Amino acid sequence: MRAQAAATPATAQDSARGATERLKPKATTEQVTVTAYRLPLGSLESPVTTQVLAETALRTAAAVTLDGQMRQLAGVELFRRSSSLVANPSSQGMSLRGLGSTSASRTLLTQDDVPLNDPVGGWIHWQELPELALKSVEVVRGGASDLYGSSAIGGVVSLVVKRPTANEAEVRSSYGGEGTWDENLLAETKRGPWGLLAAGDALGTDGYIQQAPWMRGPVDRASNVESRNGLLAAELERGGLRLFARGGGFAEERANGTAYQANGTRLWRYATGADWEDGRGQRVASRFHGAAERFHQTFSSISNLPGFGDAGCTYRCGEIPTRFSLTPDNELGAAAHWSRPWRAGLVTVVGADVRDVRVWDREQTFGAAAALTNLRDHQRDAAGYAEAMAVHKGWTLTGSARMDWFDNFDGRRWRWNGTAWTPTAAQPAQGSQRFFDPRLGLSRKLGGHWALTASGFRAFREPTPNELYRSTQVGNKLTSPNDKLLSERATGWETGAATEGRWGSARASYFVTQVNRPIVAVTTNATASPIQLLRENLGQIESRGVSLNFQLAPRQWLAVDGGYQFAHATVSKGAQDRGNWIPEVARNMAALNVRGYRRALGTLSLQGRLSGRQFDDDANLYLLHGYFRLDAYASHEFGRRWEVFGAGENLMDRQIEAAKTPSTTLAAPRVARAGVLLRLGGMGKQSLPR
Repeated sequence: MRAQAAATPATAQDSARGATERLKPKATTEQVTVTAYRLPLGSLESPVTTQVLAETALRTAAAVTLDGQMRQLAGVELFRRSSSLVANPSSQGMSLRGLGSTSASRTLLTQDDVPLNDPVGGWIHWQELPELALKSVEVVRGGASDLYGSSAIGGVVSLVVKRPTANEAEVRSSYGGEGTWDENLLAETKRGPWGLLAAGDALGTDGYIQQAPWMRGPVDRASNVESRNGLLAAELERGGLRLFARGGGFAEERANGTAYQANGTRLWRYATGADWEDGRGQRVASRFHGAAERFHQTFSSISNLPGFGDAGCTYRCGEIPTRFSLTPDNELGAAAHWSRPWRAGLVTVVGADVRDVRVWDREQTFGAAAALTNLRDHQRDAAGYAEAMAVHKGWTLTGSARMDWFDNFDGRRWRWNGTAWTPTAAQPAQGSQRFFDPRLGLSRKLGGHWALTASGFRAFREPTPNELYRSTQVGNKLTSPNDKLLSERATGWETGAATEGRWGSARASYFVTQVNRPIVAVTTNATASPIQLLRENLGQIESRGVSLNFQLAPRQWLAVDGGYQFAHATVSKGAQDRGNWIPEVARNMAALNVRGYRRALGTLSLQGRLSGRQFDDDANLYLLHGYFRLDAYASHEFGRRWEVFGAGENLMDRQIEAAKTPSTTLAAPRVARAGVLLRLGGMGKQSLPR
């Protein structure tokens, strides 16, 4: 994050020296990373690759959803190439470092120490937070289970939400192609030590038929979504103490491409906590959070038999409902950590957290094997961790470790026999696992503008209730659960060089990550309809490669950023698929973003993304070709209050293959939208590139 204001937050190196704040001349810049470690680190001191999408980058992206805006960073991808506007929730896992995902994400998403990955399936609700309330997105690549626990194998993404600082409001509205509409509201007020913020979005699209035109049949419909969210936050700040409470809700309804395939989500989330600082660098933070969710989904089987369904049909002729599931869950959690500088050059952090998830799943199957079943599962993860950081001249040494106690228990399954619920013969397998995850990092500054870095880690991801006990379906692929799954274990390291100056910053890294017992979907019957897959712990996968990231400011009115990632990601051990590419991982990915601002002309932003070929299945039978995509955003301000904008996605109208399940589905065609922004109160905000 580049800070160009007169004052910037203290870095961990400052804390280690006993300082609490450093004033910086207006002309200097400093990169501050807050995700990689519990204490902020300057970019040259950080031994791992970190990136920040600031508010300007988020607001001047053409994409209407957060997952699309995240794709400004090379190497950031969902499980599949589809946008969350049309993607089934079970394909919205996030992939970093070329590790891919299944339905669950191998990357942890957080907001203010609260995990946001879905507790049932590990996927991500990209439309959960109001757009105008989002201040920045901070990304750390590489394992971070030493401080953040499960799912932080590929990295950690932290969403930073605005805090109330003034009396003002914003209203934004847009409409565009495919019947896509987006309505946003943000209001905040500050009265002495009290602050209040309220925000909400409503988003919808008529969508499009994802099936490729040459593979469509009578069953195919447009995939679409309608979603709403809201956030209310209050805080009291007095001296070194801050108390806060916030609550939010999210709801969506999705049509997944056929008459019967659909799903819906209702999610309520709340959090409260306190932050305290004594003025000498000592800090204490505590959090208590919870969530309640109801998720429902319908499944079907697609028939390819001629004469089934519409007369004269030859492909995808008919659809038979196969299953309905209703899955409510409750989640509770708490976290606390304490940091203190002990002497010049040394600072420590200790902390603990706990997360408790209860899941129920009621499923109705249809057809010859019709049945009504009910499942209960309970998962709990409790952990303690510690971190130490030592600074001496140009050296920064960091060490941290975490111990997790993960329990999967109290699982029961019943079947309705027509008059009463009775336990099934096969009950869900239960178990407990313990994990010790250390991390060590080293940075050596060379002068004031260069640094050499190295780090190594251990990380893990526990299986989700969805992977253990629930079947999922995307397109014509049905993936069955496996209650014998063990947690994934990862080992990795990274080394690189970083530079920073008035012109911007750049970082190059070589990385290696090995995941033992990865949970993958293995094809068991490729000729069935739907195609049958089974989740299994498969030997080992390995991703090794290089990454380059840069942020440049060649002119005061111009900002250029982007990156490149090469990832050789394969199955490195195992009796099956050895040597095959990890599904949904391209070996070559690149991104280039250019933003310019002139008061008289307005803002122009271009986002280019290049992705190489990849495979959509573990057997590497279904190839997805590479693509290049160009997006654009432009806006112009009329006074301090009004702003009009336009955006275009996939401007070249490229035919981008999103998936093969095994029929080919396509990403969105060229889509344009236009809108208006109104600011009330305050002085108005300019979209200068930063």
